[in-house]
Order: sequence, then structure tokens, then C-alpha cells
Amino acid sequence: MTPRSTGFTLSPADPGYRPSARAYVAFGLACLFFGYAFLQRVAPSVMTDELMRAYSVGGAALGSLSAFYFYAYAGMQLPVGLLIDRYGPRRLMAGAMALCTLGSLFFALSDTVALASIGRAMIGGAVAFGYVGAMTVAAHWFPPGRFTLLVGVLQAVGMAGAVAGQAPLRLVVDAAGWRETMMLIGGLAALLALALFVVLRDRTERRKAKGDGVLAGVAHVLRRRDTWANAVAGLALSAPMLAFAGLWAVPWLVQVHGYSQAEAAATASLVFIGWGATAPVYGWLTDRIGRRKPLLLLGYGLAATGLGGLVYLPDLSPGLISGLTLLVGIGGCSMVLNFTLVRETNRPGDAGAALGFVNMCVVASGAIFQPLIGFLLDVGWDGAIVDGVRVYSEAAYRAAFSVLIASYAVGVAACLTMRETRGRQLVED
Repeated sequence: MTPRSTGFTLSPADPGYRPSARAYVAFGLACLFFGYAFLQRVAPSVMTDELMRAYSVGGAALGSLSAFYFYAYAGMQLPVGLLIDRYGPRRLMAGAMALCTLGSLFFALSDTVALASIGRAMIGGAVAFGYVGAMTVAAHWFPPGRFTLLVGVLQAVGMAGAVAGQAPLRLVVDAAGWRETMMLIGGLAALLALALFVVLRDRTERRKAKGDGVLAGVAHVLRRRDTWANAVAGLALSAPMLAFAGLWAVPWLVQVHGYSQAEAAATASLVFIGWGATAPVYGWLTDRIGRRKPLLLLGYGLAATGLGGLVYLPDLSPGLISGLTLLVGIGGCSMVLNFTLVRETNRPGDAGAALGFVNMCVVASGAIFQPLIGFLLDVGWDGAIVDGVRVYSEAAYRAAFSVLIASYAVGVAACLTMRETRGRQLVED
């Protein structure tokens, strides 16, 4: 290969390889893509009243509207993994951001919940390229020993995007309106699309199809017990972040604990702050001790303590609410280890498919639990309405959030069935 055609002179696995300045910029832009995806992911959580009022819907319908992002995002993950394995991230990631611009405008200009759902699905399908694309950039441009740390950094930037989509975005909504805010977010996607296309470079070598062709990699991935165990464990850890902090924490804090919209958004963002601040620490620590599973189980313990306290403890003070919310994020971000484990228990040539499948299941937690919690809230609704918005009782929220606690138990069981890799690639091409 030549530097002019590929942008690479050595493989990252070569002893003399050193990442260039362009490598850091490329990975930084890929991280911004993922951060932008999280901003879009949580944006409806600070617009719940406006969306309910604009479309005259209740909790179940609002949960379904928000979840269209996750339906499209999750459904795209296996195709994304295969496409990026085949064609590289440059054109795919830049084109996806361009599509996200259109989806944002479609959502902003919609006048029915059906049209808004289409716009939300366009956004989800577009940003689906972010996480696997960014991990592919990390694998292409950096030595293998940095992968887990870089995934932790990626998670941190993603959580920064989620934080930006909480209290700061609420301020923009208050100042400009929710439709104008979505148009502004679409403009940001257009700028990022241009930057990605200019900076990213793809390797010219491509994995050749083996066995039955390109889908053979998916078959190999899905036949492995570790793939399913990591997918279930990642789904369970992500559910509170995507369904609780990502949508329902804000109305819960407003309706049950008397917070203002801005205060509730700031408090809910503590999940993302805890997640983002701790993710690189998990990446560094797992490489330091050479173990994955003990840290994963520790994360479950911390997250379950935080969420269980929020759901079941009576008479919570604002300080305790904030501390427990932060703990949910600190524990939940151990999910990054599921991506490292699934990479180490599948063939390197199947990395895109393996990472895509686990990410599909992780994001599916939002698609499952956002509308499920909304449905359970509607089941427990006592008929109260304030300014055209349904108001749910503390008991209704407690019953609805209990499904998240149950998901943790399923995730722990999955963890116990997966192999410990001790930082080694257990399967080769």
C-alpha cells in the first residue's frame, strides 16, 4: 500500500507504528459523531411536555415516538458492521451525518406524530454508523493495546453529548422553541458530515468473504455463546441510561419530586456524567489488572444500588437523589467491557459484525424499555392532567421503573456464562 492512496504507511500492529496527528483528529471527529448521536438520543427527554402537547399524546405514545430512534438504530447495527468491514468508515459516516440533517428537519417540521416518528427513525438510522464507525477508526489508526482505553474515551464523549442534550438543550428549547432547536441540531450534523469526509481515510485492504460469503461472518458471530452473553449483559446495563435518564427521569423528577424542568434535566444528566467520567477508568483499569468480568460485575453492583435506591427509598433528599443518579452512571458504564470481550471472543475479521450485534442489542434496550415504561405508566395513571399533560403518581413510576431492576438480574446471569479473556484474543481468523 502507498501513503498517498491510503493515508497509512504501517499497520497499527507493527512495533514501529506511531499514530499521526491526523489519527487523533480522525478519532476525535468520530467521537464527536457518537456524542452527537447521544444528543439526538436524549433530546426528547427535555421536550416531553412540548411533544405531548403538540401531538396530544400520553406516555405510551411519547415513549413509542422517542423509541423510533432506537428501532432504526438497532435495526441498522448488523448492516453497519458488515458495511464498515467492507467499505470503511469515511463515506459511510459522512453520508450518515448528511442524512441526519434531513431527518432533523423532517422531525422539526412534522405536524403529526406519524411524521415525527419517521423523522425520528431517519435520525436513528443515520447515527447508527457512529459507534461501530468510531471503534473501527480506533482499530485502523491506533495500536491494539489502546483499544479498550479509546472505547472508554469514546463513551466519555458520548456522555458529554448526552449531557449537552439535557439542561443546556433545555435552555435552547426555552429560548427558541423545540422545532427551531431541532433545526439547529440538524445544522450541526451538516458541519460534521463535511469534516468527516475531509479528514477520514480508509484502508484499501478489505476482508475477503470466506465460506458462504459476507454473511458468513454474521453466522460465526451468532454461533458463539459469548456473543449472546455480552449482548444481553450490555443491554441490561444500558437500559436505565437509555430509558430512565434518556426519557423518563425528567418527568419523574418534575412530577414526583417537584423539580423544575431545568433542574430535572441537570439531575438526570448526572447518569451521563458518571458514565462518561468513569468509562476511560474502566478501560485503563481492565488493561492494568488483565481481567474483564470482575469489573463488569462490580459495575452491576454499583448501578443496581443507585437505581434501587432511587426507585424504592422513601423521602429522598435532593443531595441523595443526585448521588444515587450519579452512581447509576458510574456502574452502568462498565458496559464498555462487553465490547472488548466480544471483540476478543470472535475472529478479528468478524469484529465489525460482532461489535455491531452487541451495539444493536445495547441500543435495543431503549427501543424496549422507553415504550414499556410509558405503557406501564399509562396502566397506573389515575387520570390526572395538568396543562394538557398527563401526571403520573409516585406509585406508578415505582412500578414502571421496577422492570429496569429486573433487567439487571438478567444481565448478571449473562455475565456469569461468558468467558474471561484476560486481555487475550481467544479466537483467530
